[in-house]
Amino acid sequence: MDELLRSIRERTVILVVGAGVSMNLGLPSWEELICRMGTDLGYDPQEFIRLGHYQALAEYYRIRKGDLTELSRWMDSTWHRPPGEKRLAESRIHELIVKLDFPILYTTNYDRWLEKAFELYERPFVKVVTVNDLVNVRDGMTQIIKYHGDFDDPDTLILNEVSFFERLEFESPLDIKLRSDSLARSVLFIGYSLSDINLRLLFYRLSRLWERFPGGERPRSYLFSPVHNPVQEAVLAHWGITMISPERDDPGNALLGFLSTLAGER
Repeated sequence: MDELLRSIRERTVILVVGAGVSMNLGLPSWEELICRMGTDLGYDPQEFIRLGHYQALAEYYRIRKGDLTELSRWMDSTWHRPPGEKRLAESRIHELIVKLDFPILYTTNYDRWLEKAFELYERPFVKVVTVNDLVNVRDGMTQIIKYHGDFDDPDTLILNEVSFFERLEFESPLDIKLRSDSLARSVLFIGYSLSDINLRLLFYRLSRLWERFPGGERPRSYLFSPVHNPVQEAVLAHWGITMISPERDDPGNALLGFLSTLAGER
C-alpha cells in the first residue's frame, strides 16, 4: 500500500475501472442486459439466457437486428435517466475516483457516469474512444479511455462475440496505447470479477509484454478484490499483479473503504 500511495501522489498510476463501479449506481449486470436482448427478440428471458454464453447471445442479437444501434440507444437512454444523477451525487466511490486525480483512466464500462462525475466535480477531462480523439489530449486533463466503446459511436462497442475476439488480438490502436501507458506507469484495477476471462487475458498480455524486455524495472500493478483469495493472489503475483484485499471480507463496503484509504480519509 505504501508504494501504491506514493505512486498515486506522484501521478504515475493508471486506473482501470470495471462494471462493479457502475453497478454501484444501480446499472444492470450482464445477465440483465442479455435478458433484455432476449425479450427484444421475442424470447422468454430465462430461456434465451440458457441458449449460449453472453457474447454469443449478443452476437445472435446483432445478426438478427443487423447492428447494435437500436440496443445502444436503449442502453444509453435507460442507464442515464434522471434518478442516476442523484445516485451519482451521492456516490462516494465516484467522488473519490475524481478526487484521486489519476492522469489516465481506462474503463471497460459503456455508460457515461465517469465522465459525468468529472463534470459534476468540475475536473477537466478528455474522452478517448478512437485514435482520432488523441489529438484532444492536453496536459492537466485526465484521459478517460473508453476501452470497450462509447454510446456516441455504437460501432465501437465491444459487446458481441466477434468484437470480443477482435479485442483479444490486443492489436487495436487503444491496445497499443494501453501497452505504451503501462510500460511507464503502475496500473490499478477496480470493479472487476476475478473470473472475468477478458481481464485475465489482459493480465497475461501485459505480463508477456514485460517478458520481452528482461532486466528493466517493471512498474508494479495492482488489483483490488473485496474478498481475499490466496489461490488467485498467487496466480496474479506470477503475472506481476499484486492483489489487495481488505483484512475482513465486507464486499458491500470494501471498495469505498479502499478508495477512502488511498485518498487519506481513513
